[in-house]
Amino acid sequence: MSKKNNRINVPEAREAMDKFKMEAASEVGVNLKEGYNGDLSSREAGSVGGQMVKKMLPMRTARFERADRTAIGHRVMVTYRAGLYL
Repeated sequence: MSKKNNRINVPEAREAMDKFKMEAASEVGVNLKEGYNGDLSSREAGSVGGQMVKKMLPMRTARFERADRTAIGHRVMVTYRAGLYL
């Protein structure tokens, strides 16, 4: 039996989530309308959901230069990426 996880647990949050969805859609250039949006392609719907996730779970990047441990006198660029994944 599958469990539905896409329900909003706090009824008062529905309006805020709808507003958030509309903002994400405008950022990626998808024209959403109030109510049913069944005419959207999977790609468009996925880009809206992806933008929402990107904003909810931001990725942080730190980039710096340090001495190379294998070659004396050389320097190397290091990039660290950290994010919260659920």
